[in-house]
Amino acid sequence: MSNMPKSKPKRENPFINLLLNIAVPTIILMKFSGPEELGARLGLIVALLFPITYGVFDYFRIKKINFFSALGVFSILMTGGIALLELDPKYIAIKEAGIPALIAIAFLVTLKTRSPLIKLFLYNDNLLQTARIEQSLEENGNSAAFERTFFNATAMIAASFTLSSVLNYLLAKWVVVSAPGTEAFNEELGRMMALSYPVIAIPSLILTFGILFYLVRRIMALTGLKFEQILVDMDSDSEDPQAQGDFEQPSQKQQNQAEPTASKQEI
Repeated sequence: MSNMPKSKPKRENPFINLLLNIAVPTIILMKFSGPEELGARLGLIVALLFPITYGVFDYFRIKKINFFSALGVFSILMTGGIALLELDPKYIAIKEAGIPALIAIAFLVTLKTRSPLIKLFLYNDNLLQTARIEQSLEENGNSAAFERTFFNATAMIAASFTLSSVLNYLLAKWVVVSAPGTEAFNEELGRMMALSYPVIAIPSLILTFGILFYLVRRIMALTGLKFEQILVDMDSDSEDPQAQGDFEQPSQKQQNQAEPTASKQEI
């Protein structure tokens, strides 16, 4: 019974993510915030409810707090607070810049702790076969060299979030200029959310893939493992890390049984 594979939680649907976090809120803010529809205040509240609900649903889906989902919900609540309190629109720009800046700092601060943020972001069992990688690093005596790679990757990620912080600030200052509590403010907020995907999210995603590629190439060089031996098999139903780490052991045992000479040498 204990050896039965555990069922994996369903993976996040990127289409639903974009729909509920960007598309629907943008449409509500830009098209349904007029006095003849929802109005400025109610339109803002309804629009922000979609990403907040999605973040809460994500928590119950994976049964644990996702750092980035939680940060996203916090950012949305701040946006709602600034708008409903009718603060100066400059605080939207400060908030938009502050969130990625805090993430960049968190990556650097947690690097020397037991739980560096890069392990949550890139170097984790959902993406990489970490048990096999660490075993191969020890066998090749390259654990110290990998720590330097780890530091470089962390610095790159921090730099990418710093760039995102600057772009967020410039975009918010350029787009959101009207006073909160008005239909114009809601439309500008919706326009900013729509533009943030092609202007900020896509370049950040490209940078993230570049950093992951650098990390994988360095792992290949330091461990001697092949590309497919490093990345997790997304089609595999097994969640047992030990099973991934012992990927070659069943075929090895079968080969030993088929070749008596090899078995004698091992004895």
